[in-house]
Amino acid sequence: MTTGPDESSIALFTDLYELTMARAYQEGAMDKLAVFELLLRRLPKERGFALIAGLDDVLGYLESLRFTQSDLAYLAGLGLFPDDFLRGLEDFRFTGSVMAMPEGTAAFPGEPILRITAPMREAQLVETFVINQMHYQSLVATKAARVTLAARGKNVVEFGARRAHGTDAALKAARCAWLAGFDATSNVQAGKLYGLPVAGTMAHSFVQASPDEETAFTLFAGLFPDTTLLVDTYDALASVDRIIALSRKLGSAFKAGCIRLDSGDLDQLSRACREKLDTAGLSHIRIFASGDLDEYSIDRLVSAGAPVDGFGVGTRLVVSKDAPTLEFSYKLVEYAGQGRAKLSPGKAMYPGRKRVRRFMEHGRMVRDVICLEGEESYGEELLREVMRGGVRTQHGRETLAQCRERAAQQLAALPDEVRWIHPPLSSKDQAPYRVEVSDVLQQNLARLRSEYS
Repeated sequence: MTTGPDESSIALFTDLYELTMARAYQEGAMDKLAVFELLLRRLPKERGFALIAGLDDVLGYLESLRFTQSDLAYLAGLGLFPDDFLRGLEDFRFTGSVMAMPEGTAAFPGEPILRITAPMREAQLVETFVINQMHYQSLVATKAARVTLAARGKNVVEFGARRAHGTDAALKAARCAWLAGFDATSNVQAGKLYGLPVAGTMAHSFVQASPDEETAFTLFAGLFPDTTLLVDTYDALASVDRIIALSRKLGSAFKAGCIRLDSGDLDQLSRACREKLDTAGLSHIRIFASGDLDEYSIDRLVSAGAPVDGFGVGTRLVVSKDAPTLEFSYKLVEYAGQGRAKLSPGKAMYPGRKRVRRFMEHGRMVRDVICLEGEESYGEELLREVMRGGVRTQHGRETLAQCRERAAQQLAALPDEVRWIHPPLSSKDQAPYRVEVSDVLQQNLARLRSEYS
């Protein structure tokens, strides 16, 4: 009989070198206070901003991080860790603090989005999980935010569970889509876990298995009166004619509120369907479109004035097909009270604990400033203390609804130079959002460079 993973613990969801370094830190008596920052190093050319998500899962992980006896037995079997090291893991707890941009915050290249301060072993060990959750959820939230912007107020439903890379990814994608402004998900488990509205239509298989389309529509509309009827199993326009005939036959008992188009030229088909429905006095029936949609196709449909009232978005959302990664890095910036930096070409990080301050004009973001903690500065502080002593603060206990509201406000405040859907042809066509680095930070980095040169 095979056994699955130990569901009671995810402490081993880490890279091996995090544990071997933990042993080395112990042997070298290197467990003074360390500060690591999660940096949004750069964005792919298809993105003008990132929408931050995943913090709630990170905080939940830090609060509950424990090594089970099963975990310790496995580590013992690797032959890499002595008994005294393993005994130390029995009582392992995260005792540090976390500063972070709240979920739903728009972030830009060069900005630290999360900061962990803890004894070195604790801060190092959590790296893999922190990047895993913040990266994927921010990736999908950013994609979903772009879809929301493209839809321009039209209804959007998340349809991605079947194409997500595993069940956990599917659930997190549904959560992040709703955070970024989607109206519902088809994923019932996500609905239960996160309190999301759930929505669905009908499948082609139901129509195919029925004696004919009229029978399928009659049965389904009878069971679920305010439903959406799928019209393109065979011939979309002929199906609309059957729905019109059914509405006349049933009279006031006909309650279907929407038809769904899942293939073909959605612009032309939606116009033809709209004309038929309006002519028949069914202007209240909405048109919902799906079928490999993303922000690009939705933007084209909306810009062309296609009479589509809502969209189902799945595959291209949950895998972020056009830009499947964001470049996050988790690096040491202070140890034992001294600023530390990585000086590799193209990957340098400014030493010391940092703050990010945002400046607004007329309700729009105009620039961010990264400065050393303690520097006198102005603007809105983006990093908040969300955990202290291993326990969430009030800022770390936000509801998903609060994060969704913040995301809506942030998207409304994005400047034109980053809210585009189709990427500028070149950097000369569009100036990036201004992220400035304080003189103090630049001087500190220059001093470290000279010390190590």
